[in-house]
Amino acid sequence: MTTTNVAAMIDHTLLKPEATKEQIETLCLEAKENKFFSVCVNPTWVKMSKELLQGSGVKVCTVIGFPLGATTSETKAYETINAIDHGADEVDMVINIGALRDHNDELVESDIHAVVEAAKGRALTKVIIETSLLSKEEKIRACELSVKAGADYVKTSTGFSSGGATIDDIALMRKTVGPDIGVKASGGVRSTEDAVKMIEAGATRIGASSSVAIIKGLTVTSDY
Repeated sequence: MTTTNVAAMIDHTLLKPEATKEQIETLCLEAKENKFFSVCVNPTWVKMSKELLQGSGVKVCTVIGFPLGATTSETKAYETINAIDHGADEVDMVINIGALRDHNDELVESDIHAVVEAAKGRALTKVIIETSLLSKEEKIRACELSVKAGADYVKTSTGFSSGGATIDDIALMRKTVGPDIGVKASGGVRSTEDAVKMIEAGATRIGASSSVAIIKGLTVTSDY
């Protein structure tokens, strides 16, 4: 697999709360130059990113209920509509992790469904399950509920918890959701080799902040 192939699967990410306008401008420039699939930014930067990327083919992705997933379904749905109105092409929403661990599957599914419905016909929906906080059974259940709720993708991590993507988690998620749902590896992808391994395990998208270094064959010590 070439670095060009890898680049086309990367969501070039900057979600740090201290991100400045200049840094977001650089992110968008890098995405255009390297032909990344998208930039992933906090909602406040969606409109500007959309304007900067106009005509480039690079998508704008943003995050919903981020990073804790503990806002209400109504809030997540509003965030989704607002983000899409400002130009978001994709939304990455965080599940209600506590509800999942409480086996309140009805709430988890309806929470995801609220975002899916708000984005329907306008943007692609990814569901962040935060794998580092879940048992194997919980990861499987989170993926199953995401599929039932109509999500387009499942995603490993926010990058703000105790761990990121692993090969085993990607393989488990791919096995659980089947061939027709996307799987995004986020957090811990720090080299071309890491990215290729994730793709070989079943990932169809990579979320990383060190994307430029990754496609240049360099290894970085941290991401997000």
